[in-house]
Amino acid sequence: MTVKTLLQLVWVCFFLWLPDQEIKAQQMDAQGKVNLLEQIKKEDLKGFFWMNPPKEFFVKDHQLQVLTSGDTDFFIDPESHKSTASAHYLYREVKGDFVTTIQVKPNFKDQWNACAILMMIDQTHWIKLAFENSDATGKSIVTVVTREVSDDANGAVLNELETVWLKMIRKGNLFAMHWSADGKEYHMARLAAMPASDIVKIGLEAQSPIGTEVLHEFKFLSIEQKTVGDLRKGI
Repeated sequence: MTVKTLLQLVWVCFFLWLPDQEIKAQQMDAQGKVNLLEQIKKEDLKGFFWMNPPKEFFVKDHQLQVLTSGDTDFFIDPESHKSTASAHYLYREVKGDFVTTIQVKPNFKDQWNACAILMMIDQTHWIKLAFENSDATGKSIVTVVTREVSDDANGAVLNELETVWLKMIRKGNLFAMHWSADGKEYHMARLAAMPASDIVKIGLEAQSPIGTEVLHEFKFLSIEQKTVGDLRKGI
């Protein structure tokens, strides 16, 4: 083999390798987490399942768009005790500790419209961490912890933002909820304990409780099975 032929082979191998590296880079966020939305297709959800499937959803440019119907929510009203479990929920079952991170862009056309992380043990024990159009504070971080009945806690007001990063961390029976404007610097919104459960459902929730159908966008999803050292710092 001549030197010229050898150099040609090296260049061919380099250009075959380069696109693969670019694809791998696209699958990572700024902190090196894989975007699971890049793997999901309409015909193959890659181990995820729909609870209350939407009328339509789209996988486009490594993002998930959910056409969310009106009258969709997860909430057990502490006043009336009315139970609503109609929001569109794309979940995976996970055993043990984890860190789940998402980036969302809700359509805030109507009150209480939201995109969220939802962790569910069963229909009466679950946690929702949402970027929501709150009736009290507008675009805000809202957390709902449900232990047979739901509470409703308004957090940081983020009226200037269109997209937000949300993170839910499990460590044993404790769940920490964090949010970030840039996906790098996170702030804890809440820390809650839940009943013991070896396996839980974790995933994306899209809701429009009192409005008409809207298109909500999920831009990133990561589920890492690991144990963090500090729930409050999220590391």
